[in-house]
Amino acid sequence: MTLVEEAQKVAREFDYPASELQRAIKRFREQMHDGLQRPGSTMSQIPTFVTAVPNGTEKGLYMAVDLGGTNFRVCSIQLHGNSTFSLTQSKVAIPRELMVAKTSKELFSFLAKQIEAFLKQHHEEHYEGHIRRRKTMSKGEGFREEEIFNLGFTFSFPVQQNGINRGTLLRWTKGFDIADTIGKDVCALLQEEIDALHLPVRVAALVNDTVGTLMARSYTSPGKTGTLLGAIFGTGTNGAYVEKLSKIRKLTESNDVANYDTSTGEMIINTEWGSFDNEQSVLPTTPYDAGLDAASVNPGIQMFEKRVSGMFLGEILRRAILSLIHNPSVPLFSDENSSLNDVHSTTNIADSSGLWRTWGLDTSFLSIAHGDESAGLRITRQALDKEYGITAASEEDAEAVKAIASAVGRRAARLSAVAIGAVVLNSEKLSESETEPVDVGVDGSLVEFYPGFEEYIREALREVPEIGEKGEKRIRIGIAKDGSGVGAALIALVAGKVNPPSEND
Repeated sequence: MTLVEEAQKVAREFDYPASELQRAIKRFREQMHDGLQRPGSTMSQIPTFVTAVPNGTEKGLYMAVDLGGTNFRVCSIQLHGNSTFSLTQSKVAIPRELMVAKTSKELFSFLAKQIEAFLKQHHEEHYEGHIRRRKTMSKGEGFREEEIFNLGFTFSFPVQQNGINRGTLLRWTKGFDIADTIGKDVCALLQEEIDALHLPVRVAALVNDTVGTLMARSYTSPGKTGTLLGAIFGTGTNGAYVEKLSKIRKLTESNDVANYDTSTGEMIINTEWGSFDNEQSVLPTTPYDAGLDAASVNPGIQMFEKRVSGMFLGEILRRAILSLIHNPSVPLFSDENSSLNDVHSTTNIADSSGLWRTWGLDTSFLSIAHGDESAGLRITRQALDKEYGITAASEEDAEAVKAIASAVGRRAARLSAVAIGAVVLNSEKLSESETEPVDVGVDGSLVEFYPGFEEYIREALREVPEIGEKGEKRIRIGIAKDGSGVGAALIALVAGKVNPPSEND
């Protein structure tokens, strides 16, 4: 077999036929159902206590803060009521010593001071007006509700959420290690330090960024149809969707939950679908997937994410390419002399090449190779040379790499369709109306930058009998930006309607 034929043979290992896709959707819906019944299921299906989505007519000024890693972002968002908004923001690095502080107070007082500095800089009149009124409280004036900023707090660490603005920290990740915070309510910790500075700010909602993606899309999407699903297809993958309260059995049977609004009959559920089918009953598996899983920090966990998200696709491709390099009968990157190579130079892989290193191939390379339409695949060959130390790669080498990269990306998109298709079918939206669009908000580098990713998703959705061509056309997929900023502010808006500040907040 020629090199390209050998590569296409490897690429076929990533085929994901319609029959397997349909079987996976059925299993996905079963695990969604199981997750709503009881804690500890494969798919967590976490109630978020957010019980309404915006429709673009909302107005007002709201705040959001985002502690997602080594930076802390403070935003104010002015909603204009016509599906548009204006955003003001500042960002500051978290000092290393505060990431490993002895007490929670050290970190959270620093965060509160950043909120104070932001208010003074960007909302001085509002801030000063509040200070003046606070000094006159003895005269019985009190605070007016409109003076209080409702704030959405995006906190990207594992928490047990049991109210719209209640959540206890389970563990720190991303280099943070403050033992004192474990088991404490992070919203209460931030509110305590905000109150110590007498700021006109109320922590109204604890926000998951995927839920924020859903909210941001619902506000900015065309028409009055609320968004059903917010999905991330980037470094990681996750989805949040609108579910009927009557189906969330574990919520009604729990004693440790705060009051929540039941008037809409709905609540947004954070699926944590990266863990779908950890038991691998329906997920496709190749030797490259198995090798990646064994080398990961969490073998046997997040098995869906390991086939879909950007953190892992580059490594899957790297392992597939290595299988050809290590096959002595396959001449990938191994011209014996320059006369066999169209660039008349011997191909060589540097010892320092990322190809030899676990996690050494970046997922962005898949987009480069898959989308390369240049003469002789020049762009792919340049990337192999500059980024991965593979000199004088031939056109045939690049064709082989492109074939496998395209197959890995296409499988990821078809698996993404499993999640989207399952949520759409679970909602019964397609049967409720013949014409209303089913709105899906997406964010992340894969869906934004991998060429044809959405079309691959749509191709797969058309292959699901319950959706078909007619249903696929009604599924409206749109980019939703800044779930941790705009989305968090919108959750604060919803939370403020349910739990308005008391007069002396």
